[in-house]
This record gives sequence, structure tokens and C-alpha cells, in this order.
Amino acid sequence: MAKRKIIKIDEEKCNGCGLCIPNCPEGALQVIDGKVRLISDLFCDGLGACIGHCPEGAITIEEREAEGYDEKKVMTNIVKQGRNVIKAHLEHLREHGQHEYLRQAMSYLKEKKMKIPIEEKLSHSGYMHEGCPGSKMMDFGGRRPSRAKPPEGTIDHGPLTTRGSELRQWPVQITLVPPQAPYFEGADLLVAADCAPFACASFHEDLLKDKILLVGCPKLDDIEFYRERLGQVISKNEIKSVTYAHMEVPCCFGLVSVIKEAISASGKKVPFREIIISIKGEIIS
Repeated sequence: MAKRKIIKIDEEKCNGCGLCIPNCPEGALQVIDGKVRLISDLFCDGLGACIGHCPEGAITIEEREAEGYDEKKVMTNIVKQGRNVIKAHLEHLREHGQHEYLRQAMSYLKEKKMKIPIEEKLSHSGYMHEGCPGSKMMDFGGRRPSRAKPPEGTIDHGPLTTRGSELRQWPVQITLVPPQAPYFEGADLLVAADCAPFACASFHEDLLKDKILLVGCPKLDDIEFYRERLGQVISKNEIKSVTYAHMEVPCCFGLVSVIKEAISASGKKVPFREIIISIKGEIIS
């Protein structure tokens, strides 16, 4: 078992009305002995669709040791309930950005030769992408983009337009990246604070080469979400190493402990390296 978010039901507050049950298409809730019960950790995705439908405020979300959520077992329950429940479940996953679970659910329907009741497409890699191309998952497969040539009639600014990129995947923002994207498997991971690539002129050659990139700001973004997402990436994939490149300013150090905690919680021995960059762009540690 591993720690994850899962619903908690306060039996003293619960009056057994069952209003939460239709809003849990995963089938995780049942009324037993006059109270709503979570029948199995396997069926609770921890996203809390049921919470807003409890008139007594008896349902909350907590983080605890729980059996892993199993999308295929959930789909076995859901398909029995008909097209509308299937659609509600898929939309629920999509709205919460659970692309990997959504991919698994749609693959299950495809295997069963059932119609997919939402407008979604699988990318060539088998992962979900929505309307916004900015969050579409792309794996460059280790192939770097070719060196760009300036269009005819424009000024060639030298290295600015001819230097090749070392980027191996898209997206790169921690918030957008799918936790089980195929490019994570066996990867050396580089987590970079937002400002680092701008400050360090040799970022691509010295830091990014042969690594998978995740970018975020520990001061301006949701650090708790980063803790959860990095934990998912490390625990669900075989990560070879993690490097954190950040600026020398105090706020950047906040992600150091988050990454170390994510590695520790995974129970894996993943080497960690910290690289500090000065505000003048020099690698100082």
C-alpha cells in the first residue's frame, strides 16, 4: 500500500440518505446498515465528486495508506450501469486532469468494442490530449529537433537561430505533465525552477542533455500539488535519477525538500543531485 488521497466518511454525521451515491459512478459507495460506506479503496479515485452532494457534510478527503485505485476494475462495474454512467465517469476523469486513468478507461472500452461516449482522441503514444495543443503529450523519442535555419531574407543571429534543442518531450510544466507518460520510464529527470533556463546560457548543453524536463516555480505555484505530482511520477515509473536545477534565491530552495520527500515516499533508491545557479547565470554548486 502507498499513501494517496481518498474519501473519509464521518459516521456520526452521515444519515444514510444516499444522495452521494449517484455522484460516484465508480461504485465506491454503498448504504450498509443505515450508513454510507466506502466499500473498497480500489474504487475510490480520491477526486471527491461525492462531497458536494452530501447535505450533512459527512464526506471529506484525507491522505492515508490505501490500496491502489484500479481503473480496470472500476470500468468493469461502470459498464454495467449504461452509457450515461460511462460518460459521466470519463468526463469526471477528464475534468480532473486524470489523463492516465482516462487512457486506461478508454482502452478498456476499445478492448470491449464499446463506443466511447465523449469527444476525445488518443495521441500516437496512446495518451489523452484535449483541445488545447499546449498540453498535448508528445514524446520526441530522444530525437532532438534539427538545427534551424533562418528564413530567406531574415538576419542570421548566429547561435540564437542555429543551436539545437535538447528537449525530449512535451509538455514540460509539472502541472500539465501526465504522471505515467512513457518517456518517464528509465529516465534521468531534470526538475528546473522557472528562472533557471533563462539565467543559465548553457542550460541545454550542460543540464538538459539526455534528460526529461519538468519545470515549475516553488514560490508562485501550488507546492502541495507539486508534491503530489512529483510523487506520482517517481512512484509510478522507474526513474534513474533526479536533478533539481534552481536559482540561488531563497524561494527556489522550497522544492528541494519536496523532491526528497517524493523520493523517500516512493520507497525507491533514486539518486538526487542539486544544482544551484547564480542570478548572473553561473553554475555555483
